[in-house]
Amino acid sequence: MTGHTTARQQQVAELLDALHTYGGVRVVTGEPGCGRTTFLETAARLFHDGPVRHLGADRVGELDDALRTAAADGPPLVCVDDAHLWDAPSRAALGHAAALVRESGPPALLLLTVAGHRPVDREFTGLPVLRLGPLTPGDAALLVEEAADGAVDPAVREELVTAAEGNPALLRAAVQRLSPAQLTGARALPRPLVDAEVLAGVAGGRLPGPPGECGDLSLTTAAAVRATGEEDADAGLVLRACGAPAEGPLPEVLARTEGRLRFRSALVGRAVYACAPPERRRAAHRALAGAAAEAEGGGILALLHRSWAVPGPVSGLADALAAAAADPVCPATPALRQRALARAADLVPDDADRARRNLAAAEQALLAGHARDARRLLDLARGPGAPVSVRGGAELLRGAVLLADGPVDDARESFLLAAGLLAATAPRAAARATLGAADAAWSAGDPAACLSALAPTYAPPVTPLATACVRVPRTDTPEISAVPAGTLAWGVGGPAAKAARRCGQPSRRAARVGATAPRAADAPPTAPAPPTGPVPDAGTPPGADVARDHRDGMRAVLLGRFDLAAHPLLRVLERGLHGTDPAPLLRSAAAALMLGEVTAARRAGARALAAARTSGSAALEPRALEYLAYAELRAGRHQLARAHAEEGLRTAERAGQRNTAAHHHAVLALAASIEGEADLVGEHAEAALRTARRHGLAQAATLAHWAAARADLGAGRPREAAARLGPLVRPGARRGHFAVWMLAVPCFVEAAASAGRPQYATAVVEDFALWAACGADPQAPAQLLRCRALLAAPDAADALYLRALDRHDDDAGDFERARTELLYGKWLRRRRRLREARTRLEEARIGFERCGAGLWAQQAAAELRAGGAAPAAATGAGELARLTPQQLRIARCVAEGATNREVAFRLSVSTRTVDYHLRNVFATLGLRSRVELVRLVEQEEKTGARL
Repeated sequence: MTGHTTARQQQVAELLDALHTYGGVRVVTGEPGCGRTTFLETAARLFHDGPVRHLGADRVGELDDALRTAAADGPPLVCVDDAHLWDAPSRAALGHAAALVRESGPPALLLLTVAGHRPVDREFTGLPVLRLGPLTPGDAALLVEEAADGAVDPAVREELVTAAEGNPALLRAAVQRLSPAQLTGARALPRPLVDAEVLAGVAGGRLPGPPGECGDLSLTTAAAVRATGEEDADAGLVLRACGAPAEGPLPEVLARTEGRLRFRSALVGRAVYACAPPERRRAAHRALAGAAAEAEGGGILALLHRSWAVPGPVSGLADALAAAAADPVCPATPALRQRALARAADLVPDDADRARRNLAAAEQALLAGHARDARRLLDLARGPGAPVSVRGGAELLRGAVLLADGPVDDARESFLLAAGLLAATAPRAAARATLGAADAAWSAGDPAACLSALAPTYAPPVTPLATACVRVPRTDTPEISAVPAGTLAWGVGGPAAKAARRCGQPSRRAARVGATAPRAADAPPTAPAPPTGPVPDAGTPPGADVARDHRDGMRAVLLGRFDLAAHPLLRVLERGLHGTDPAPLLRSAAAALMLGEVTAARRAGARALAAARTSGSAALEPRALEYLAYAELRAGRHQLARAHAEEGLRTAERAGQRNTAAHHHAVLALAASIEGEADLVGEHAEAALRTARRHGLAQAATLAHWAAARADLGAGRPREAAARLGPLVRPGARRGHFAVWMLAVPCFVEAAASAGRPQYATAVVEDFALWAACGADPQAPAQLLRCRALLAAPDAADALYLRALDRHDDDAGDFERARTELLYGKWLRRRRRLREARTRLEEARIGFERCGAGLWAQQAAAELRAGGAAPAAATGAGELARLTPQQLRIARCVAEGATNREVAFRLSVSTRTVDYHLRNVFATLGLRSRVELVRLVEQEEKTGARL
């Protein structure tokens, strides 16, 4: 891994920086093979602030001298590896010395490592612990390349990374097991790729002893975890299966927490199961099946353990297991259903049946957020013996996987192929596939392809996908792809939709241009012309299915017929809100956003999020949070949008949804551009663009560029902002995504006018007027009047600014109103109407402070000073009021005891960003340590100062 800074190396550097700044001790632990010794060696190599001492048990007498003798060139770093192997007196001495270091006694730093597969020795209890996690997939791939000298096939490398689960020693052992021909893919890989011998070699002598109470308990726990795929198991189930007492002693490799048993090291658990004789493994599963049957009456868990207790295929058991997994009444998570269906596929000899069950398992894996498992199962489902309906279903799910985590053009082609394969046997699924293709085209910014996919060639539903392929719970996973991923975010409708509900008449102004589609002249020359088929009928009977309503409404939106879009989209909205399934609720949220019904979108998104969490549908959580974030942005509540996007980013990354994560990054960049956090804007915008460029996400790219330009505008750089936004909003091939470019127009007009180039903005204001007339954006009418004021002659601008402020009273967005107040105040000051200007500028400053837009508030304060007035002091503000909003958040997290890494995870930023902000916090407040920061935060909380 030469020349590349890995996440582990960065972790070492951060730890040394923290120890050097704040002093102290760290106990580094982790499972066998995780790299504790390498971590210690890396720390010693990177430490340059003083001497480094390595101590073993035979040199314990030197410990006090090593810790207390500070060198002239800095404090020493004392490293102790495998401290758990020291004898009791030596451990006691080491623990006493560590306590002294922790209490800021000797000027030294102490790093010691202990095994993580067993409890920490009592001598080290209470010391700060750093547990080493698995390598990141990228770092693991680099380690494979290094171990194989670069001669490894990408597919083989991915399998190795997956099998090793981020354990460095296990990864190296798996590579060394393979021949050069196997590494290059010329010969088949051994199965399993990581077998009992490899696992035992890495686990070493840490496995439990021979059969007996402790050995049986370890194996039974390993069998319970193996069957369900979870990290822990129900303690009561395992103890009943073993006949062990409820409060009896546990093997040291096990830990009990809140009624659950888990291995302290997942690798040891894998090794326990793999190294046990097959008959002992089957006996453990039989015992678990009996205990589960007593508790749940032969449910899915009992059947799953019965399936692992048989030595070969058993069709009857496979059928029972698949039926239990398909039972919607069964209280099982998608992850457990996935395991059951995949095991049922292994137990049948028929290729077609196996393909159906692998497809059903892939559907549940996708719902559970296990995208990698879903891809593997889909490959199995597409075998030569698979029926056409199963191959179509596999392409439908593959399109959903790619839409969330892959090139969206590839997703569109998978959806279109699925639509063709399913048209005859599963028309409802084919309709969802066409919606998915439109969704992918929308994400790519291709309105012609979007309209082509939505062409009215739909046939009435006959057989749903679940019936055509295999009977599974009606979770309708393909609907994940039937609502645009972060795309129907800005929508159309609003008052236009309400008018259509009242009288069903078209809006002439709205019909001139689609708010989500460019004019024909703006389409790329090589793009096919939009289909000329009939516009969907607004009078679709209420009994028609939701997919058709969604298709008809979306197509009408793209054709600019918002009057015809309202009725079908309202039906989609209302039907979803009457249910509790997350997928229809997500569809409702998308329809509400298209209609401009922001309140309904927030309600549907919140309910979808709750439903996804309740049902264990991890794949739907990031999407629900995405809709919530977009709805909050539409409503002008950027801080709520930020909160939802931060959580959404974490869930998207856990679920392996890079495209969804890119949309959350874009929202976070937009929110940070309001708060004036230039480094955060750059970090999130670049993260969004990195994925957008690779996967063709035109909408995420447009939003990211807009955020960067708005940050320039907030920092007083209108020329740079205008240069960024010009290509996005002006007609031409470089115009931004057809559904969102108009949202950046107010920023462009302000930037162009402030840069002395108002003539460049005249044409786009007229386009923006058409968008404002659609009624989808509650802030657009006021923004339009502000834009006209910026470009108007002096005798007309005054009245336009006042009208804009009147329209701002109709929405709840502090930020946009404050921007209008600021621009009006600037205009008044330049005309020497200083008293009026001060009033407007003070209102702007207060508005910006109220919504956390610190940099913009500074602009208003500077204008006030330029007009001869000092800005009023913020009430209740103490020392912390000098910090930026992001610095405040970080300071508060640190005051609560969070480490830099924990703060970074909580705020969805890098640890480097946290370090940068924390240094600025210390410099701004004149602090020298975290202890001083904690005291200051506590003091200002008591006095009521703003945090």
